[in-house]
Amino acid sequence: MTAAAPDRYRLGWIGTGRMGSVLALRLLEQGCDLTVYNRTRSKAEPLATRGARIVDRPADLSDRDVVITSVAGSRDFAEVMTGPQGLLANGDRVPAMVIDTSTVSMEVSQAIREKAASLGSALLAAPVSGNPKVARAGKLTLAVSGPRPAFEQALPYLRMLGQRVTYVGEGEAARLVKICHNLILGVVTQILAETTVLAERGGIARADYLEFINGSVMGSTFSRYKTPALVNLDFTPTFTGHLLRKDFELGLDAARQLNVPLPVAALTHQIVVSLIGQGLGDCDFAALLELAARGANFPLKPESRQVSDGLDTE
Repeated sequence: MTAAAPDRYRLGWIGTGRMGSVLALRLLEQGCDLTVYNRTRSKAEPLATRGARIVDRPADLSDRDVVITSVAGSRDFAEVMTGPQGLLANGDRVPAMVIDTSTVSMEVSQAIREKAASLGSALLAAPVSGNPKVARAGKLTLAVSGPRPAFEQALPYLRMLGQRVTYVGEGEAARLVKICHNLILGVVTQILAETTVLAERGGIARADYLEFINGSVMGSTFSRYKTPALVNLDFTPTFTGHLLRKDFELGLDAARQLNVPLPVAALTHQIVVSLIGQGLGDCDFAALLELAARGANFPLKPESRQVSDGLDTE
């Protein structure tokens, strides 16, 4: 594949869950030729009204130039790539490039990278940072690793998906970057939860405490877009406790392999396991606030205040 205008390649998309559907729509909105597969076909059908074609198997995308994947985890990625109906199952014809935006293990990714390379296809690991609302606002960030020439060719599409794209090296480097990122995600959310309960127990409204944090040097895009959930106790999932636990376990496994102690992350992992044990695993991981409040025997109530999430859509 040689460098070309962004509208030249025929694109495939695998996975139209909460994040995948938003990202696929961004490509359609910019005029891309897109064909889509999702395990539950009905979840992909809204994209058909926006110009996408829908197929019944990942293998049906083998004639695409570039295929992008957005799946829940390592097992799903392996299934859609090398399973009986997988994209790479028929070695006679495969896309020139696969871009995976999921968070999966480095071992699974490396195995699929080698399989793809043996068939003449380049794999870019391009995990994204942000939730679907961040994606809709065009403010996702992506860490990307793999062959540098493939990255340069894919860059126009990667920039359609998010506002910042960082090439971090060859192989599985981006997988490790994203795993490290999600360890920070969990640790920061836990300390936000603890201190918010502490402040409220002392008589301070959650909205007021978080407004101060967001305006201080400790504020961030993340703390701002989680503020409405914490203030109004809206734990509608954007990223569940189960998914956070999966990523912490990927991180702790990487730390064992690289002989790096992660004491704070290890403790937070146990708290996330407790979150799931308390029946909150299907909620957004911001439910760590509820877990912290239960630990303090302090019942929370929604404050019913309209607060900004800091996201201005494009």
